[in-house]
Amino acid sequence: MKKLNITALGGGAGLSTLLRGLKKFDNNLTAIVNVADDGGSSGKIRNELGVLPPGDIRNCLTALSEEESLMSKLFQYRFPQKGSLAGHSFGNLFLTAMSAISGGFDNAIADCAQVLAIRGRVLPVTLSNVVIEAELEDGRQIVGESRVSKSDKKIDRIILFPSDPPAAPEVLKALKESDVIIFGPGSLYTSVIVNFLVDGVVAAIKSSKAYKIYIANIMTQPGETSGYSLLDHINAVEKHSYKGIIDCVLANSAPIPKKMFLRYKKFGAQQVLIDKIKVKNIVKKNLFSDDLYARHDSDKLAKAIDGIIRS
Repeated sequence: MKKLNITALGGGAGLSTLLRGLKKFDNNLTAIVNVADDGGSSGKIRNELGVLPPGDIRNCLTALSEEESLMSKLFQYRFPQKGSLAGHSFGNLFLTAMSAISGGFDNAIADCAQVLAIRGRVLPVTLSNVVIEAELEDGRQIVGESRVSKSDKKIDRIILFPSDPPAAPEVLKALKESDVIIFGPGSLYTSVIVNFLVDGVVAAIKSSKAYKIYIANIMTQPGETSGYSLLDHINAVEKHSYKGIIDCVLANSAPIPKKMFLRYKKFGAQQVLIDKIKVKNIVKKNLFSDDLYARHDSDKLAKAIDGIIRS
């Protein structure tokens, strides 16, 4: 089977989990990453130095590298919670420094990719300094990714400031030339949908002949998607893009353990209900990781996607 051009859009832990599994298959991988993060180490760097948030980019770079390599471990090293470097990861600081000496954030990513010898490439969806704003169903507006992700009311729509920021170099070309485009897993609005708000991204996806796969989240996210079923997730995706954007949905079919269910319930999260949806194909697999959290297993996820592609 020939190498396929596979492009994954997202951010946060979900995208890096996906990439960690996909890199083991012999395809041309491109990760397109949102850059609206304003929390944690990334938020501090963004506020203090005026650079794009490096955290999600760093996670994707290390996910595509040799996981046991010294450089990979170094990039993920986080300083102790005391002193002026408290909470920062070495990789975030390295990307920030590289951005200053290499002539831009995109150049810094390319240089870091060489240092880590990654399998694939990582592209920021835009090089503009963007902020997310959510319009809630009760008419209120909230600003900033960290606040949007903890919304106390259902989100009606999200927008970006500045609006319609230009896509970063190579992003639109990567989408148009893709054989497969993957959305998620990850926070619905602040990791996945936010990428659709960059100028040209939705049009490039629509014009691409790629097979488009949406990976359903295992759990709802308190605030951002409280009470959402799978259909609610897909409706939100289509509302911010276009009807029929998804050719196939890949969903977890395994129930989470009872103790985990009760723990998540305390925080207002529940397993996403796989209800009746109108897409061309839905594939249900056991994608559940056996760690302490309700997360996807990288290898199970990658094998399921490879099976979909081959079929």
